[in-house]
Amino acid sequence: MTALALAVNEDLANPLDLVEQIVAANDWAFDRRTDEEMAVDVPGRWCDFSLYFSWREDVGAMHFTCAFDMRIPDAKRAQINELLVLINEKMWLGHFGLWTEEGVPMFRHSMLLRGLHQASIEELEDLVDIALSECERFYPAFQFVVWGGKSPIESMQAALLEPMGEA
Repeated sequence: MTALALAVNEDLANPLDLVEQIVAANDWAFDRRTDEEMAVDVPGRWCDFSLYFSWREDVGAMHFTCAFDMRIPDAKRAQINELLVLINEKMWLGHFGLWTEEGVPMFRHSMLLRGLHQASIEELEDLVDIALSECERFYPAFQFVVWGGKSPIESMQAALLEPMGEA
């Protein structure tokens, strides 16, 4: 992700205005649907990711999701739910869930900003950077369960192997 050195208007109350600057600086396709919603498409190493930001001024919170370009077959949902528990045990920020209706795995996090002057550009960059790196990190585990026929435990072990050197 591109680090930004932006002149930020300190009076901005809506964090999506800052998110829009981050997205534009990275040349990612986005749709600012309303003042409270933004959808962003980000190319990844394994798949494309759909980022969605939603701002609720009345509660001073921004909800964020990063969805995989992957559908989980109904027959694999129980195993994926087991995998989600294993993955979430490893998380420090946010969590993974499954959008039940669509069968799409996603990273989720909400930022409470009530009482703060505003979110900083660094906080929002970190949020997006962490989400994308965690999605890249765990994408293979989902693939191992869905297409590789591995158990959730085997999938986690395989996905978390740290390769040494280069091939």
